[in-house]
Amino acid sequence: MTASEDDLRRAWAAGEARHGLWSLLPGAVTGEVLARTGADYVVVDLQHGSTAEADLPGTAAAVTAAGAVPLVRTRSPSFADVGRPLDLGARGVVVPNVRDAAHAREVVAVTRYAPAGGRSIGRLSGGAERPLVVLMVEAASALDDLDALLAVDGLDGVYVGPGDLSLSLGLTGEEHRAELRGVLSSIVARASAAGVPVGVHAYSGEEAAGFAAEGATIVTVAVDVAVLGQAMTQHLATARGTGR
Repeated sequence: MTASEDDLRRAWAAGEARHGLWSLLPGAVTGEVLARTGADYVVVDLQHGSTAEADLPGTAAAVTAAGAVPLVRTRSPSFADVGRPLDLGARGVVVPNVRDAAHAREVVAVTRYAPAGGRSIGRLSGGAERPLVVLMVEAASALDDLDALLAVDGLDGVYVGPGDLSLSLGLTGEEHRAELRGVLSSIVARASAAGVPVGVHAYSGEEAAGFAAEGATIVTVAVDVAVLGQAMTQHLATARGTGR
């Protein structure tokens, strides 16, 4: 059964976890393979991944056909960068570099047609009339304004980027690991208390399960590049007799 953006929205709003995968690799085949795992959603990363905008219609269609919801992390929070993936098949966006609540309201408006917002008409392939809008908390300014940001109308969830947030807070390095983990837990708790779906970017099922146990419902469990590298390394080690 093919899931929709409304299925995710209803589940998250009800406090139910939904599990997804993150894709840095290009192509419709990649999207289909990831979606066929049984993931509820697949996030195609335009900010740091190798997928091009021209790939989005085919990739989004393949993800949808395989039963998952195609989401896109946009290149930036700008009008064009948020609107373009929505015209090319994305059924929701994960938007990076959101500064504060005022900025969040601007980004949400970009995803809505008038009179609710300023989204431009011109959808080319698939997509949604009312796409999911998940905004990233990865800047100190967003964290400082978190309560107001969580109250923004039309927001479907927040998603924490630990890497950039650690840079912004000056909490990089192993010596700050525990302090950063406390910050992440605090964001999950505050969002959950406000009734806003929340997720934290994770690179393994174990890490993702830890955040889910604290209340995260946007549960990204793995990144394709990382898993591929780990699996191939292990198989090579086994074949060479150097693995465990």
